[in-house]
Amino acid sequence: MTKASRSKTAPAKGDEEGTRARILNVALQEFSRLGLSGARIDTIAAESGLNKAMIYYHFGSKEELYVAALKESYHRFREIEGAVEVDGTLAPEQALRKLVSASFDFHAAHPEFVRMVMGENINQGEYISKIPELRAINHSAIALLEQVCQRGIAAGVFRADVDPVDLHMSISALSFYNVSNRHTFSFIFGRDLGAADVHAARRASVVDTILRAVRAA
Repeated sequence: MTKASRSKTAPAKGDEEGTRARILNVALQEFSRLGLSGARIDTIAAESGLNKAMIYYHFGSKEELYVAALKESYHRFREIEGAVEVDGTLAPEQALRKLVSASFDFHAAHPEFVRMVMGENINQGEYISKIPELRAINHSAIALLEQVCQRGIAAGVFRADVDPVDLHMSISALSFYNVSNRHTFSFIFGRDLGAADVHAARRASVVDTILRAVRAA
Protein backbone atom coordinates (compact mmCIF):
# COMPACT_ATOMS: atom_id res chain seq x y z
CA MET A 1 0.00 0.00 0.00
CA THR A 2 1.41 3.39 -1.04
CA LYS A 3 1.69 6.40 1.23
CA ALA A 4 -0.91 8.14 -0.91
CA SER A 5 -3.45 5.35 -0.55
CA ARG A 6 -2.76 5.18 3.17
CA SER A 7 -3.43 8.87 3.57
CA LYS A 8 -6.81 8.49 1.88
CA THR A 9 -7.86 5.77 4.28
CA ALA A 10 -6.57 7.54 7.38
CA PRO A 11 -9.36 8.53 9.76
CA ALA A 12 -9.75 12.29 9.98
CA LYS A 13 -11.04 12.00 13.51
CA GLY A 14 -11.82 9.34 16.05
CA ASP A 15 -10.15 7.07 18.45
CA GLU A 16 -7.39 5.28 16.56
CA GLU A 17 -6.45 3.18 19.57
CA GLY A 18 -10.06 2.12 19.93
CA THR A 19 -10.17 1.15 16.26
CA ARG A 20 -6.98 -0.87 16.58
CA ALA A 21 -8.41 -2.62 19.63
CA ARG A 22 -11.60 -3.52 17.73
CA ILE A 23 -9.57 -4.97 14.89
CA LEU A 24 -7.29 -6.92 17.24
CA ASN A 25 -10.22 -8.38 19.19
CA VAL A 26 -11.73 -9.80 16.01
CA ALA A 27 -8.39 -10.78 14.51
CA LEU A 28 -7.44 -12.76 17.61
CA GLN A 29 -10.57 -14.87 17.29
CA GLU A 30 -10.20 -15.33 13.54
CA PHE A 31 -6.49 -16.24 13.63
CA SER A 32 -6.96 -18.53 16.64
CA ARG A 33 -9.69 -20.45 14.79
CA LEU A 34 -8.18 -20.64 11.33
CA GLY A 35 -4.50 -19.75 11.61
CA LEU A 36 -2.65 -17.25 9.45
CA SER A 37 -3.33 -19.03 6.16
CA GLY A 38 -7.00 -19.73 6.82
CA ALA A 39 -8.03 -16.37 8.27
CA ARG A 40 -9.52 -13.81 5.91
CA ILE A 41 -9.15 -10.04 6.08
CA ASP A 42 -12.64 -9.75 4.57
CA THR A 43 -14.07 -11.61 7.57
CA ILE A 44 -12.10 -9.55 10.08
CA ALA A 45 -13.28 -6.36 8.38
CA ALA A 46 -16.93 -7.45 8.36
CA GLU A 47 -16.94 -8.62 11.99
CA SER A 48 -15.19 -5.49 13.23
CA GLY A 49 -17.56 -3.21 11.28
CA LEU A 50 -14.71 -1.68 9.29
CA ASN A 51 -13.44 -1.85 5.75
CA LYS A 52 -10.29 -3.62 4.57
CA ALA A 53 -8.59 -0.31 3.83
CA MET A 54 -8.89 0.68 7.47
CA ILE A 55 -7.29 -2.60 8.57
CA TYR A 56 -4.41 -2.16 6.15
CA TYR A 57 -4.00 1.44 7.27
CA HIS A 58 -3.52 0.34 10.89
CA PHE A 59 -1.56 -2.88 10.35
CA GLY A 60 -0.07 -2.81 6.86
CA SER A 61 -0.67 -6.44 5.89
CA LYS A 62 -2.34 -9.66 6.96
CA GLU A 63 0.97 -10.98 8.29
CA GLU A 64 1.60 -7.81 10.31
CA LEU A 65 -1.91 -8.09 11.76
CA TYR A 66 -1.24 -11.69 12.75
CA VAL A 67 2.00 -10.71 14.47
CA ALA A 68 0.18 -7.89 16.31
CA ALA A 69 -2.56 -10.32 17.40
CA LEU A 70 0.02 -12.81 18.62
CA LYS A 71 1.75 -10.09 20.63
CA GLU A 72 -1.58 -8.91 22.04
CA SER A 73 -2.50 -12.43 23.19
CA TYR A 74 0.66 -12.64 25.30
CA HIS A 75 0.30 -9.09 26.54
CA ARG A 76 -3.20 -9.81 27.87
CA PHE A 77 -1.96 -12.86 29.72
CA ARG A 78 0.86 -10.95 31.34
CA GLU A 79 -1.56 -8.17 32.36
CA ILE A 80 -3.69 -10.68 34.26
CA GLU A 81 -0.62 -12.03 36.07
CA GLY A 82 0.58 -8.52 36.87
CA ALA A 83 -2.77 -7.72 38.44
CA VAL A 84 -2.40 -10.54 40.99
CA GLU A 85 -1.28 -8.99 44.27
CA VAL A 86 1.40 -11.18 45.84
CA ASP A 87 3.33 -8.70 47.95
CA GLY A 88 4.95 -9.44 51.28
CA THR A 89 1.67 -9.26 53.16
CA LEU A 90 0.70 -12.62 51.66
CA ALA A 91 2.47 -15.81 52.78
CA PRO A 92 4.56 -17.40 49.97
CA GLU A 93 2.32 -20.47 49.65
CA GLN A 94 -0.80 -18.31 49.44
CA ALA A 95 0.88 -16.04 46.89
CA LEU A 96 1.81 -19.01 44.72
CA ARG A 97 -1.73 -20.38 45.04
CA LYS A 98 -3.08 -17.09 43.71
CA LEU A 99 -0.66 -17.06 40.78
CA VAL A 100 -1.40 -20.65 39.76
CA SER A 101 -5.15 -20.12 40.07
CA ALA A 102 -4.98 -16.94 37.98
CA SER A 103 -3.01 -18.72 35.26
CA PHE A 104 -5.38 -21.69 35.23
CA ASP A 105 -8.46 -19.46 35.04
CA PHE A 106 -6.98 -17.25 32.31
CA HIS A 107 -6.28 -20.24 30.06
CA ALA A 108 -9.81 -21.56 30.56
CA ALA A 109 -11.41 -18.17 29.89
CA HIS A 110 -9.23 -17.42 26.84
CA PRO A 111 -9.00 -20.49 24.60
CA GLU A 112 -7.96 -18.16 21.78
CA PHE A 113 -4.64 -17.65 23.59
CA VAL A 114 -4.07 -21.40 23.73
CA ARG A 115 -4.93 -21.81 20.05
CA MET A 116 -2.62 -18.93 19.07
CA VAL A 117 0.26 -20.52 20.97
CA MET A 118 -0.49 -23.94 19.46
CA GLY A 119 -0.59 -22.46 15.96
CA GLU A 120 2.68 -20.63 16.46
CA ASN A 121 4.36 -23.83 17.61
CA ILE A 122 3.05 -25.60 14.51
CA ASN A 123 4.75 -22.77 12.59
CA GLN A 124 7.92 -23.54 14.58
CA GLY A 125 7.96 -20.07 16.08
CA GLU A 126 8.29 -18.35 12.71
CA TYR A 127 6.34 -15.25 13.69
CA ILE A 128 7.02 -14.93 17.39
CA SER A 129 10.64 -14.30 16.43
CA LYS A 130 9.42 -11.05 14.86
CA ILE A 131 8.39 -9.82 18.33
CA PRO A 132 11.68 -9.57 20.26
CA GLU A 133 10.03 -7.41 22.92
CA LEU A 134 7.99 -10.44 23.99
CA ARG A 135 11.02 -11.63 25.91
CA ALA A 136 10.84 -8.54 28.11
CA ILE A 137 7.05 -8.77 28.37
CA ASN A 138 7.22 -12.39 29.49
CA HIS A 139 10.15 -11.78 31.83
CA SER A 140 7.70 -10.10 34.20
CA ALA A 141 6.08 -13.49 34.86
CA ILE A 142 9.42 -15.00 35.80
CA ALA A 143 10.33 -12.00 37.96
CA LEU A 144 7.07 -12.33 39.86
CA LEU A 145 7.56 -16.06 40.42
CA GLU A 146 11.17 -15.49 41.43
CA GLN A 147 10.07 -12.97 44.04
CA VAL A 148 7.57 -15.43 45.53
CA CYS A 149 10.06 -18.30 45.41
CA GLN A 150 12.78 -16.30 47.14
CA ARG A 151 10.40 -15.39 49.93
CA GLY A 152 9.37 -19.03 50.26
CA ILE A 153 12.97 -20.20 50.35
CA ALA A 154 13.88 -17.57 52.94
CA ALA A 155 10.94 -18.68 55.08
CA GLY A 156 12.04 -22.30 54.79
CA VAL A 157 8.78 -23.45 53.18
CA PHE A 158 10.06 -23.86 49.59
CA ARG A 159 12.96 -25.98 48.34
CA ALA A 160 16.18 -24.06 47.91
CA ASP A 161 16.60 -25.30 44.33
CA VAL A 162 13.25 -24.11 42.95
CA ASP A 163 13.81 -22.75 39.43
CA PRO A 164 11.29 -20.00 38.53
CA VAL A 165 11.51 -20.75 34.78
CA ASP A 166 10.93 -24.46 35.31
CA LEU A 167 8.10 -23.66 37.72
CA HIS A 168 6.53 -21.32 35.16
CA MET A 169 6.72 -24.11 32.58
CA SER A 170 4.96 -26.55 34.89
CA ILE A 171 2.19 -24.07 35.72
CA SER A 172 1.71 -23.26 32.03
CA ALA A 173 1.68 -26.91 30.98
CA LEU A 174 -0.95 -27.92 33.51
CA SER A 175 -3.12 -24.90 32.71
CA PHE A 176 -2.65 -25.28 28.96
CA TYR A 177 -3.61 -28.96 28.77
CA ASN A 178 -7.00 -28.33 30.33
CA VAL A 179 -7.88 -26.23 27.28
CA SER A 180 -5.82 -27.72 24.45
CA ASN A 181 -7.15 -31.24 25.13
CA ARG A 182 -10.58 -30.27 26.44
CA HIS A 183 -12.64 -31.81 23.66
CA THR A 184 -10.71 -35.04 23.19
CA PHE A 185 -10.33 -35.68 26.91
CA SER A 186 -13.98 -34.87 27.58
CA PHE A 187 -15.12 -37.32 24.90
CA ILE A 188 -12.76 -40.17 25.82
CA PHE A 189 -13.32 -40.03 29.58
CA GLY A 190 -16.84 -38.63 29.72
CA ARG A 191 -15.82 -35.67 31.88
CA ASP A 192 -16.72 -32.19 30.68
CA LEU A 193 -13.61 -30.10 31.36
CA GLY A 194 -15.61 -26.98 30.60
CA ALA A 195 -18.13 -27.57 33.38
CA ALA A 196 -17.80 -25.18 36.35
CA ASP A 197 -17.51 -27.91 38.99
CA VAL A 198 -14.98 -29.91 36.97
CA HIS A 199 -12.97 -26.75 36.32
CA ALA A 200 -12.91 -25.88 40.03
CA ALA A 201 -11.85 -29.39 41.04
CA ARG A 202 -9.14 -29.51 38.40
CA ARG A 203 -7.85 -26.07 39.39
CA ALA A 204 -7.58 -27.19 43.02
CA SER A 205 -5.70 -30.29 41.89
CA VAL A 206 -3.27 -28.27 39.76
CA VAL A 207 -2.63 -25.80 42.59
CA ASP A 208 -1.99 -28.68 45.00
CA THR A 209 0.37 -30.37 42.49
CA ILE A 210 2.45 -27.22 42.10
CA LEU A 211 2.60 -26.55 45.85
CA ARG A 212 3.69 -30.13 46.52
CA ALA A 213 6.45 -29.76 43.94
CA VAL A 214 8.01 -26.70 45.58
CA ARG A 215 7.55 -27.43 49.29
CA ALA A 216 10.63 -28.03 51.37
CA ALA A 217 11.00 -31.59 52.63
